[in-house]
Amino acid sequence: MKKNTVNITKDGKKALEEELKELVARRPEIAEKIATARAFGDLSENEEYSSARSEQKTVENRILEIEDILKNAKVIRSAAHAKVALGATVKVKVDGKQKTYSIVGPVEANPLEGKISNESPIGKALLGLAAGESTTWNGKTYKVVEIA
Repeated sequence: MKKNTVNITKDGKKALEEELKELVARRPEIAEKIATARAFGDLSENEEYSSARSEQKTVENRILEIEDILKNAKVIRSAAHAKVALGATVKVKVDGKQKTYSIVGPVEANPLEGKISNESPIGKALLGLAAGESTTWNGKTYKVVEIA
């Protein structure tokens, strides 16, 4: 079964590698919590044990997820863009206000940080536009001011 390529920026890849390193470093601490809780006796009513096992499951699942992302990652090259494309940073004017968005793959998307997915509705609407061009999305006009 062929895995899907995950588009990711160089910074996004670095952030995932750091998170992975931190999670792997937590393994011994969690194992110790489990061993300590196990020593309390009856596991069926042992909240510390249940909590430690739950934390272990969460950490291990995230480790597997990050490893899968990194294994299938394709680093987006940052270059000058004549048109809005994956990896570009675009300044747009909306309702008289200027906003800056980085166009990233879905794995890195975080609208609160101005990182929007190329697969999101606004990301799709902006893709392919050049400076000076506009698009309408959700009843608002987005005019591309600058592309970096």
